[in-house]
Amino acid sequence: MSLAFYRDVLGFEVRQDVGNGGMRWITVGPGGEGGAAIVLYPPAAEPDLTEEERATIAEMMGKGTYGRIVLSTSDLDATFERVQAGDAEVLQEPTTHPYGVRDFALRDPAGNTVRIQQSH
Repeated sequence: MSLAFYRDVLGFEVRQDVGNGGMRWITVGPGGEGGAAIVLYPPAAEPDLTEEERATIAEMMGKGTYGRIVLSTSDLDATFERVQAGDAEVLQEPTTHPYGVRDFALRDPAGNTVRIQQSH
């Protein structure tokens, strides 16, 4: 589900699709851009985690406190429309904050909190 969200809703491209034993991870990033990328894999899949740590991660993800991603777009309203049509939970509609940033917040299908802001 996360791959479909980042690829189909946000327009990211798949940069790597790697399998190693029982693990698989996918790296995605903005189309045509070098550099920044997001690795998609279930955090609880880390082989050295205890069951208690896995439960803590699941609880934190459920609250939106485990990980945050901040992205930028040149057209916030169009991006918000695509997100609303996709499989993501909107946490905050587009808002202009007193400190000058205009953004919105969502929870991606994996439970990560994502803020998308308008670039200048």
